[in-house]
Amino acid sequence: MEFTNSLLLWYLENQRELPWRQTRDPYCIWLSEIMLQQTRVAQATPYYLRFLEAFPTVVDLAEASEEQVLKLWQGLGYYSRARNLHHTAKQVAFDYQGQFPTTYHELLKLKGVGAYTAAAIASIAFDEAVAVVDGNVYRVLARFFGVETDIASSAAQKEFSALANTLLDPKRPAQFNQALMEFGAMQCTPKNPQCHQCPLQWSCVAYRDKKVAELPVKTKKTKITDRYFHYLIVEDPQRKILLEKRTEKGIWHNLYQFPLIETPTPITWADLQQKIASIWPLETINSMVEMNKTTILHKLSHQNLYIRFYKISLNKDMAAGVPRESLEDYPFPIVIYNFIKTY
Repeated sequence: MEFTNSLLLWYLENQRELPWRQTRDPYCIWLSEIMLQQTRVAQATPYYLRFLEAFPTVVDLAEASEEQVLKLWQGLGYYSRARNLHHTAKQVAFDYQGQFPTTYHELLKLKGVGAYTAAAIASIAFDEAVAVVDGNVYRVLARFFGVETDIASSAAQKEFSALANTLLDPKRPAQFNQALMEFGAMQCTPKNPQCHQCPLQWSCVAYRDKKVAELPVKTKKTKITDRYFHYLIVEDPQRKILLEKRTEKGIWHNLYQFPLIETPTPITWADLQQKIASIWPLETINSMVEMNKTTILHKLSHQNLYIRFYKISLNKDMAAGVPRESLEDYPFPIVIYNFIKTY
């Protein structure tokens, strides 16, 4: 088909040299695909290289502790990917004797491996003729063919997968899938696509009908929640600092943080001091100081976090606590890690 031939020709001339394109090792391909979910190539690449240096094989990753994995993942966001990554590594290492399944349907049995990731591994590592469908693919196909199905709907995955599979070159599935994703990432971008220099312009419905900005259709909106975090840096005379692990489900599961007081709305420093006094008796506190006068806004996909840090100096030693110089050994949310580095 002319669409497929034009796309593959464009890819041969324009593909980026990326480290995971230099291998057909399913471990490397899987690792890159997990990291690239909701993450730009430029941000993911150094993490990919550091992971391979620390864990050259899936068995090495499986034998690492979760804290080691989370620490190395620190700053990449969406930490459930790291926890699932670690779980899947154990599954492959111990249930599959260190060998990844070689087919799309078997790959789907791995934790954290959905239809897109399974298709990517199966096609790139094992030449299975199965098409990938990610955000880039939705966009290219919706625009070129004028598909107005809401990509947030339950029907979209099946419809776009069927369409992509009709276009797939069964002799070159790896090339085709990477070409389609690369075209969406570099040429048919969400904003300001390069339509005037596009090799598919000749038959693009969205370009012809002036609907490029309207496609793909996505009507589902994520509700944004505001949360107010007040972190307490509690330090004793021995310079030990109190840490706690976020064990509840939700953001930053199993990462470390300073003791947290969360409020539904902003509160004054005076009101917060009262809350602090209810946790640590005033006679045990030497001083309470606001560390950042300006609130830090940390945006997640569905939450806005308004963050303040406060130094609480105690006049007696704590039974628990971490030496200040050991703080960097722990995996933190990046907003806390950056604060530690700054202050």
